[in-house]
Amino acid sequence: MDKKIIDLFIKNAIAEDVGDGDHTSLATIAQQTRGKAKLMVKEDGVLAGVELALEIFNQVNPQLRVDVLINDGTKVSAGDIAFTVKGSTHAILIAERLVLNCMQRMSGIATKTNRIVSLLKPYHTQVLDTRKTTPGLRYLEKWAVRIGGGVNHRIGLYDMILIKDNHVDYAGGIEKAIIAANKYIIQLHKPLDIEIEVRNLTELKQVLAVGKVNRIMLDNFDLPLLKEAVELVNGKFITEASGGIVEENVVDYAACGVDYISMGALTHSVKSLDLSLKAF
Repeated sequence: MDKKIIDLFIKNAIAEDVGDGDHTSLATIAQQTRGKAKLMVKEDGVLAGVELALEIFNQVNPQLRVDVLINDGTKVSAGDIAFTVKGSTHAILIAERLVLNCMQRMSGIATKTNRIVSLLKPYHTQVLDTRKTTPGLRYLEKWAVRIGGGVNHRIGLYDMILIKDNHVDYAGGIEKAIIAANKYIIQLHKPLDIEIEVRNLTELKQVLAVGKVNRIMLDNFDLPLLKEAVELVNGKFITEASGGIVEENVVDYAACGVDYISMGALTHSVKSLDLSLKAF
């Protein structure tokens, strides 16, 4: 966990929600009231966001006491209790929605990722996330992918060179783009990996002729073409399949022999896991 990123996220999220005060709690509950609440799981899945919840409770009120019963990455069932929290009722109510919003979203992502990872067990293929994330929540969503057993692709535009179709077209072709990227890395003195996206076998052959990349993304290849492409690469470069891959067809893509499969569906259209925080 990157504490700096998390602290800023929590600070901004609390400010967004609380504004100049939780007027409902202030109006109806005496300031010194103390209480207890439990995080209840309402459907089966993989739990994620417990570590984040601890940070949220601590930032809202360091005097809150949380007893964790189930850790991140654990498979849970409806009726399980992930943790209990006790202390200032006002603080618990301020933290409640932020904890739930984050944990429900993260647990949904971890659950879906874990299902994909389970499907891929017979193969050497691993599943990657993408940059198709919710603005402001990318760190949490990619964290959830890791909790679910997936692998993070690049975090943003800054930690890898990924030459996509538009870059190739603007640069004047594959060879020019690859040469320029390698020159840039030398000038910058920053050890960035280079990945390049190809749209067909012609472009793939151009990349194989030039070399000087770490990974080749085979984008929107149908299954017969993908298998042929993997055979052409023949282990010389890391391969990644992308484009239109979902839970229902992921095994078919893995069977073609690619090293990685990237799936935007891990984060951009996932269903949240049903959780609730209830007083007791």
